[in-house]
Amino acid sequence: GAPPQFGRPAPPPQTGWERLSELWRRDERQRYPEETVNIFKSAFTGGVVGWVYGGLPAFRQARKAFIEGSQGELFQNRADAVQSAHRAGLRSFIRYGWRWSWRVAAFVTIFNTVSTGLSVYRNKTTISNFASAGAFTGALFRMHLGLQGLAGGFVFGTVFGIPAGGLLMILQKLTGETLQEKRNRERRELYEQKLAEWQSRLNVTEDLGQMESNTQEELEMETARES
Repeated sequence: GAPPQFGRPAPPPQTGWERLSELWRRDERQRYPEETVNIFKSAFTGGVVGWVYGGLPAFRQARKAFIEGSQGELFQNRADAVQSAHRAGLRSFIRYGWRWSWRVAAFVTIFNTVSTGLSVYRNKTTISNFASAGAFTGALFRMHLGLQGLAGGFVFGTVFGIPAGGLLMILQKLTGETLQEKRNRERRELYEQKLAEWQSRLNVTEDLGQMESNTQEELEMETARES
């Protein structure tokens, strides 16, 4: 029979669109790229930080307001009064914490998605990627306030994006390589590994084919001598 055909491994993505599409695909182990996982992690972290930032002041203020406004109320005991004050604070913590949580999570998610997308598309990590992501996110969040709000959000986002991006780049440099450099290295190493495995299988297939051909020739020569 004919030897099985093994397709040559596909090379790493060469264009920006190919790299972007790979960003949302799982690998052979059903894992998302590290950049995508970082977006999810930062969204969760932003949500927690936003909840604490908005919820704790609201908790303290609501508890204080409850104590000041309930001086004339009767409680069964001191513990009952303390529990009532805590319940009032907890309601405010949940209410105002949620308001801040989803806003911060959405801002961080959009900012990281845009900055990561630009870095992946351009195949390099630069401060301009973060500045552009901050400007876009800030303008998006303030566009409902009209042209003035749009301009203000643009400026705020840019001012936020530059130091945030600079800090992220410094942290990545401390590890010896940026996230994009690490991703390119892993792509190259994986491609070289697959290429070596493909070449090895191809050599084995060719050897088997040669052995089968030699065996067939020997059988034909045996048949010819017997006849």
